[in-house]
Amino acid sequence: MMRIKEVIVVEGRYDKNTLSQLVDTLIIPTDGFGIFKDGEKKALLRRLAGEKGLIVLTDSDGAGFVIRNHLKGVIPQSQLKQAYIPDIYGKERRKAKPGKEGKLGVEGMPPAVLEAALRRAGATFLDESPEEAQRRRTITKADFFRDGLTGRPDSAQRRDALKRRLALPQRLTTNGLLDVLNQLYDYPTYLEIIETIKEP
Repeated sequence: MMRIKEVIVVEGRYDKNTLSQLVDTLIIPTDGFGIFKDGEKKALLRRLAGEKGLIVLTDSDGAGFVIRNHLKGVIPQSQLKQAYIPDIYGKERRKAKPGKEGKLGVEGMPPAVLEAALRRAGATFLDESPEEAQRRRTITKADFFRDGLTGRPDSAQRRDALKRRLALPQRLTTNGLLDVLNQLYDYPTYLEIIETIKEP
């Protein structure tokens, strides 16, 4: 059982049941679209986000993204982490047929996939030392944005400079660059490298 600092928000009780077998933290279901009209639950989530931080872990279908986007609008971004599960097609055991889009939800994900999603989101694992956590942390699009590799007028030039510095193909897309960096470097090494291309 892995202890996580942040509170995790999921869609329903079956997602909560699956996740509670993997992690030791408070897990709050939105009851699907019920969160839209539940002012008390939103107030609780805002309070918890301020105290512990929130990780949103919804299904990868359209409904999951609607709920995720709603929460983005009511929780300060600095207190919110986004965990994404991959598109895996199939149906959960308890269901007679697959969901509308045919994708497995959080409840149907293997534990290793859920752990990887939480790690990519930057979850704080309490049983790890800060050094271990930083080594295991993946480089994310949020890091790219923070470091000026996306979202700025000169972002393309900065990405090109990074590719030259690391002798990587200039034709790599932004997502491709992110994937390659995560394969070649741990997070502390990435931070050291990014310092070398920051403005003087």
